[in-house]
Amino acid sequence: MKQLMRMSLWVLLLAVGTHGLYGQRTLSGKVTDAETGEAVAGVKILVVGAARGTFTDGEGNFSIEVPEGPQKLEFELFGYARSQVEVDATTQNLNVQLTPGTVLDEVVITGYGEVKREDATGSIQTVSAENFNKGAITAPQELIAGKIAGVQVSTGGDPGGGSVIRIRGGSSLTATNDPLIVIDGVPVDNGGIAGARNALNLVNPNDIETFTVLKDASATAIYGSRASNGVIMITTKRGAPGKKMSLGYNGNFSLSANSNQLDVLNAEEYRALINRRFPDGHPARSLLGSANTDWQAEIYRTAPAHDHNLSLSGALAGNIPYRVSLGYTDKQGVLKTDRFNRTTASVNLSPNFFDNSLQIKINLKGMLTHNQFADWGAIGSAVAFDPTQPVRDEGSPYGGLFTWTQNDGTPITIAPTNPLALLEMRDNQSDVQRFVGNVQADYRMPFLPELRANLNLGYDYAYGEGTDLAPPNAPFAFVDGGRFGRYHQTKRNELLEFYLNYVKELNGLKVDVMGGYSWQHFFQDNYNYVTNSDESKILTPESFDPKEYYLISLFGRVNLSLLDRLLVTFTLRGDGTSRFAPGNRWGLFPAAALAYKLVDNREGKLSNLKIRLGYGITGQQDIGGDFYPYLARYRASFINAQYQFGNEFVTTLRPEGYDANIKWEETTTYNAGIDFGFFNSRIYGSVDYYFRQTRDLLNFIPVPAGTNLTNFITTNVGDLENEGVEFALNLVPIKTQDLSWEIGGNVTFNRNEITRLTATEDPNYLGVFTGGIAGGVGNTIQIHSVGFPTNSFFVYEQVYDENGQPIEGLYVDRNGDGQVTPDDRYHLEKPAPDVFYGFTTRLTYKNLEFFLSGRANVGNYVYNNVWSDQAFYNRLY
Repeated sequence: MKQLMRMSLWVLLLAVGTHGLYGQRTLSGKVTDAETGEAVAGVKILVVGAARGTFTDGEGNFSIEVPEGPQKLEFELFGYARSQVEVDATTQNLNVQLTPGTVLDEVVITGYGEVKREDATGSIQTVSAENFNKGAITAPQELIAGKIAGVQVSTGGDPGGGSVIRIRGGSSLTATNDPLIVIDGVPVDNGGIAGARNALNLVNPNDIETFTVLKDASATAIYGSRASNGVIMITTKRGAPGKKMSLGYNGNFSLSANSNQLDVLNAEEYRALINRRFPDGHPARSLLGSANTDWQAEIYRTAPAHDHNLSLSGALAGNIPYRVSLGYTDKQGVLKTDRFNRTTASVNLSPNFFDNSLQIKINLKGMLTHNQFADWGAIGSAVAFDPTQPVRDEGSPYGGLFTWTQNDGTPITIAPTNPLALLEMRDNQSDVQRFVGNVQADYRMPFLPELRANLNLGYDYAYGEGTDLAPPNAPFAFVDGGRFGRYHQTKRNELLEFYLNYVKELNGLKVDVMGGYSWQHFFQDNYNYVTNSDESKILTPESFDPKEYYLISLFGRVNLSLLDRLLVTFTLRGDGTSRFAPGNRWGLFPAAALAYKLVDNREGKLSNLKIRLGYGITGQQDIGGDFYPYLARYRASFINAQYQFGNEFVTTLRPEGYDANIKWEETTTYNAGIDFGFFNSRIYGSVDYYFRQTRDLLNFIPVPAGTNLTNFITTNVGDLENEGVEFALNLVPIKTQDLSWEIGGNVTFNRNEITRLTATEDPNYLGVFTGGIAGGVGNTIQIHSVGFPTNSFFVYEQVYDENGQPIEGLYVDRNGDGQVTPDDRYHLEKPAPDVFYGFTTRLTYKNLEFFLSGRANVGNYVYNNVWSDQAFYNRLY
């Protein structure tokens, strides 16, 4: 790495030293909007084929050094069509008009570069700030929920909580199915930090300019082993050259409430049920109370939230763009005691030097959060608790709350806990801080203007700590004498990337070649310790767990454009990871894409039509917190497995199972797509078909008893297929200077199937059980089985009476052996939807905006464990 740094500095100094060696003259002018005639600030102006550039000032004026002889100037600004103007020695003052661009003129961010949308060969979609979802949004991913075909964003109900993001359904069983997140050029660790609700809370939604989603392998393969589940690239807002200082404020206040409660018996109905079910004198009748408590109403509340954001942007000395922002969020949860506080700050600087040949981007982001976590077990307790009992009991030693007790006055541990006790007597808090920053230097060589060098140095740091407390008289912690848990975690992610980019146009052939090197180091240190309240009893032994791994990569890409019609992309990336043994560390991930513009008129009834074909291989090595799955290791035993010598208990070391031959999981993707536009792109959209096959699945499987020192092990076994079709359609019925109306929608059909789970075919192998549920030890309700979707529900078949009502506790003997056993379970539905879609409409009149959006899933199922629990009809509590 040191040699690379020295080489980069040497090239930079050599290039800088060559400036000013050529004859040149000064050309001035002004840029205006072709429709309104207003001056346009911040337009980037480049001398084509030379390392010269500048920006327009706040009045649209510019001055640029131009080499002698005929030249071409290129004018570029987001939201406008790119324009080229020829100049010569007779050109004295230049007035340029820019035309507001269509969707085809949009510049989309790709891995290590950018491209006009009309020239993209892969499946890429961008959502800009003006089209984000509106409202009281706390988490960044909520901005694009329902906006992009093939992308699911499933949000939770806690304040500031995270979301499950899936691009085209995921591609793995045990390894992560989360997409890679790249923020301003830094691939961040989105695995979360201890005590945090959401890894993406680092970025204030008000600071985001665009979301770009890379979906197929021809687009994602440039990120290799981290891109098998797609890539989401977040670009934050920046200042613009020539802009005057601008101060902005954005704030909102909102109220949240639980809109739906589970339908349970009220006190009167419950008494009637108990009296009907149990005879006079039965203990169940004597346990009935005289209250009428709606336990769900007791745990929920109308929760206020307020959010404030302050920004300052402009350009220092007219040519050093900057943007500084500060945000504060305070959001209470609808579940009592749940609360989220966040403070964010960001600084973006974009200085440029040597006639815009050297462009520097400095991005700094920081976040501080304080979390008060509610015990979500209170929801289940509220549903299960006796509605005839009061909330509070003045004589109760358990926080003055009603508690089921035994004859000696101690809590009954098998009875439901008063839900208010779980909320009021548990104090679970955390503090999290995170910092992400990078410096990116992009230099255009003056001796070869077609060649650029880019150096990116990044750092991602996170620290989380928290405590989980319960007093000795808390009924749920009474047996242990209370609870005192403390933890902290540190994570560091260091990045160095360097690449060269060469772009040249030769008689209708445009060549864009890029090659580079990436080095990334991940480190984390974990601490956890749980005792009772007075620390006299250890509940979880003190643990320290520092660990690290490295990713080293070489990558390259070639883009070819022939006559601005035929577009070809070749990508190759080699990744090495320290997570695998030396013989398996390196993976090679190629990709190729082809696109052809059948129609490229930009005007007329059929304004554009492009077909795309893509193929690529991506890898996977992210298997959670296990950084050394190939190494033989020893781990300290649990507290209940200590060895006794007389009156002394000694912690032993036990060997762990491992797979010395574990290797890359690989996903092969095929993609075919059509992009279309009608009536000057007032109607535009795309259709994509994709097929993904994952081989050598990283799978957590059981092993035969007595082998490999463990019951389960992570290894490579199995294949998975995933395919689907995406439709996206956008309409602009009205577009005038003052009034515009946009309508957008997308639909995705997706299915997956496991095709192999064993090294050799075994028709008697049921699969890998998963989906643990509450109500016992080791209970699962889902399974990975060959021939079925992932996480299929594996359940007993219910028997119904002649009225279609279920007969409780009676199930079908499916194998006909005369008894109902676990062998009678069968596959029934799955949690992933068959179809999901989104819809948005946006109506704008001058500065007034109306926005409406919605999204839905079809064909997915959930397991109702509450109803499963209610099957215990004879329970007294």
